[in-house]
Amino acid sequence: MYIVNRRRFLQVGSLASAAMLMPKFLKAFESGALVPPGNKVLVIVQLSGGNDGLNTIIPYRNDIYYRSRPALGIKRETALSLNDELGIHPSLDGLKALYDDGSLGILNNVGYPNPDRSHFRSMDIWHSASQSNEIWNDGWVGRYLDAQCNGCDKPTQALEIDDTLSLALKGERNKGLALTDPGRLSNTSNDRFFKELLQQHAHEDEHHNVEYLYKTMGETISSAAYIQQQFKTYQSKENYPATELGRNMKTIANLIMSDINTKVYYVSHGSFDTHVNQQDQQARLFKQLSDALTVFTGDLKKNNRFQDVVVMTFSEFGRRVGQNASGGTDHGTANNMFLIGGGLKKQGVLNEGPDLMNLKDGDLQYKLDFKSVYATLLDKWLGANDREILKADYTKLDFI
Repeated sequence: MYIVNRRRFLQVGSLASAAMLMPKFLKAFESGALVPPGNKVLVIVQLSGGNDGLNTIIPYRNDIYYRSRPALGIKRETALSLNDELGIHPSLDGLKALYDDGSLGILNNVGYPNPDRSHFRSMDIWHSASQSNEIWNDGWVGRYLDAQCNGCDKPTQALEIDDTLSLALKGERNKGLALTDPGRLSNTSNDRFFKELLQQHAHEDEHHNVEYLYKTMGETISSAAYIQQQFKTYQSKENYPATELGRNMKTIANLIMSDINTKVYYVSHGSFDTHVNQQDQQARLFKQLSDALTVFTGDLKKNNRFQDVVVMTFSEFGRRVGQNASGGTDHGTANNMFLIGGGLKKQGVLNEGPDLMNLKDGDLQYKLDFKSVYATLLDKWLGANDREILKADYTKLDFI
């Protein structure tokens, strides 16, 4: 009996933890309000660990690149040509195909002032959209939820396909929901034990903490059922890769093709922390990324949703220009970002490639603040007040 009760207790704790990440506005889904056709969606793909941008978008006409990376540089004849100066990693052939059909935009030299080379701190800066000397406890997508879902009759939401919720999706009042499998979340929430607990609620509500637990549990059960209901309305027949990213992108595709009122999806891929054996590790991760996004974008195109979806990739920093002694690269600064979608107004290489003539302490110097990319997506794609969310004015770009 002790083992059974302990297992039940752990399940309650897990469900309650998930519930605390659940936006209160998800109850509004029970009203039956559905997203109209043409709803814009943002899919964020985090390349965790600090992806090496110089071996992603390769300056294959630049001798400094090859002198700095005599063993690690991607050979000119191997890189997939984008223009006269730049190529893309050969394992990203699916992204090269998107580039060729006008569905891919590439931003170079993206970063922020006074860069931090710590994984945790730099990721917090990207997640929160703070300055490097500021510590913020909420994320830019979370503040978007706070701004958009304050008293609105059709509130939006964000889903992260993961076991834990990133800072990026945590607002002051509203938060996204982290889940790996809508079906598993629904099955767990429908456990008889939880329903029995809710029936006992009237007898155990004299304590505030207990009341909050029951309330969040009820919201989670209700919302999990709704998400699963929408998830079942479309099941992709495409052959997604049997990788973690492939499975996660299939989950996102199934939800995008339903009527669920989700504006932002978030998924992570990596680790790209390639201090050693970079060539093999980066090539493997790039193939997984390329294969998953190829099937995902094809799925969207077949279902007439590609025009309404933008995929944005980012990493917390790039790598140093020079290779190290272990067949890899160490933590750097500026990096590149990919933008994928059928609604891009500008495609291809959107700004100048890396400037290897003007390094700072062996690192690339950023020329484009990543918060300008966020501001553009918030304003032009999601229809939000970017200044309110980012707490400052940033130059808007013209890719959408």
